[in-house]
Formats: sequence, C-alpha cells, structure tokens
Amino acid sequence: MSAVNDTNFNSAMLLVTWLPGLEDVHLWFPIVFCFVYVFSIVGNSVILFIIKTDPSLHEPMYIFLSMLAVTDLGLSISTMPTTLGLYLLTSREISLNACFAQLFFIHLIKCIESSMLLLMAFDRFIAIHNLLRYASILTLPRISKMGLVCVLRGVAVTLPLPFLLQRFRYCRSNVLSHCYCINQEAMKMACSDIRVNSLYGLSVPLLTMGLDSLLIFLSYVMILKTVLSITSHVECLRAMNTCFSHLCAVLLFYIPMIGLSVMSRFGVCSFPLFQTVLGYIYLLVPPLMNPIVYSVKSKHLRETIIRAFIK
Repeated sequence: MSAVNDTNFNSAMLLVTWLPGLEDVHLWFPIVFCFVYVFSIVGNSVILFIIKTDPSLHEPMYIFLSMLAVTDLGLSISTMPTTLGLYLLTSREISLNACFAQLFFIHLIKCIESSMLLLMAFDRFIAIHNLLRYASILTLPRISKMGLVCVLRGVAVTLPLPFLLQRFRYCRSNVLSHCYCINQEAMKMACSDIRVNSLYGLSVPLLTMGLDSLLIFLSYVMILKTVLSITSHVECLRAMNTCFSHLCAVLLFYIPMIGLSVMSRFGVCSFPLFQTVLGYIYLLVPPLMNPIVYSVKSKHLRETIIRAFIK
C-alpha cells in the first residue's frame, strides 16, 4: 500500500485493516461484530436502566457497577464506527483527525475503566473489612467525587496524546494494523522523532493503569487477609463470592492489556493475527462480558432484571 508522502495531518487518509490472513473469509465477521456490539450496548443499557429504576439497587456496589457500564458503553461506541464501517460497508478510510479523536476516546475510556475497577476493589474491601461503617464511608456525595476525580485524571493524562501527534509529518505507511486507532499505531506512521511521544505513551499506562493494578492487588491481599480471619467457613466463602464478579472484570481488562503491551513494546509475537485478535479481545470483550458476569453472579441484580422483563 502506498505511503502518505509529506502530507498535512488533517488531509491524510489512513486505511484500517481486516484480520490479517483472513481477508477472503470475512463474510461471517459482520455477523460476529454486530452480535458483539448489540449485546454489549443492550447489556450495559439494561444494567443502567435497572439500577436507575430500582431504589433497592441504589447501593455503592451497584452505583460503581453503573459507572463501569457507562465506560463500557463509551468504549463500544468509540470503536464501533471504524469496526462496523470496515466489516459492513468495506469502508477502510479514516482521516488523521478522526484517528486522533478515536484514539483519544479509546485511551481516555480505558483509563477511566481502570479507575472504576480500582474503586470497585476499594468498595469490596470496605464491605468485607468494615461492613458496619460501609454505608457511612461510601456515601453518594463521596462516590460522586471519586467518579469525578477518575474522569478528570483520565482527561488530564490522555488529552496531550492527540496534540503530541499533531506535531508530526506523516510519510510512512498509512495502513493500520487494526480497524481502530491507538497511540502506538499513529506513532509508527510519523517520519519525525517520536521519542517524546514514546516516553509519554509508556509513562501514562504505567502511572495510571499500572498504579491501579498494583492498588487492586493490594486491596485483594487485604481482602484475603480479612477473609482468612473469619472463623466460619460458610461466611468465608460468602465473602469471597462477593468479589468473584469484580475479579473476573479485572482479569478481562488487565490480561489482554498486559499481553498487548509486551507484544508492541518488545516485539515478542511473530503472529500478527494473534496480536490483532488480542487487540479485539482487549476492546470488545469486557463491554460484552461484564454485564453477563455481574448479572449471573449477583442474585439481587439477576432477580431484579428477571422481574423487570416478565412483568
């Protein structure tokens, strides 16, 4: 594919990519991606609707879950135009301006989602370690302030990304490795010195998602310590069961992210298809699976959803 030669960032057109090696068998892909997006949007919308309309779910755990559902909706909407445009309309072109906008929202929402998972870990720790003060510690005004801080932190660390990328001339290959734009992909197309961008692009995940994952790990260490001090085996299992849904959400978020970071930074993967599929898992699977996991594991939420649909 021809390169974009010394062109202005606002006039260059980039090309998104099919799954490598499977271009000739992509007829089933539109069905798969439509299924994923429909169920992601419907599932998270149902979670939001049920939590909003049922006063019995206006508790800290479910408020944090609604925040997570909002981030999952935002992530699905931010990747949907290029993904469905490619697989439904075979439209491969995206302007650099649109690419910068998309990568900003993708990185912003992933940063906020990481913060939400940290808040949910804190919620589980308080619920298990200090249940008697749970409602007094996690009040609605305090939860609102915590959510606002997470959003402001995400905006503060993500906003420089598109502006740093706009400084460059783009004269290398204009073909993206995925059907969406991320910071690492945009940097590879620049024919300028990208050391500042590379350093910033590495430090942001370490100081946000890396720090969040460390604090989540420490939260679970404290949770495990508290649970093991419970003498009743039944109560111990019941306490750990309340953390299962959140632990699944954490694993769905961080395992693909760590895999992609290792592959992109150190080039350890010789199979482009595997790296691309892992990228799809990183962005598309958490919004799809989080509502399912929480609906299945939370008896109260599951019963409320069933009652709402059988009326």
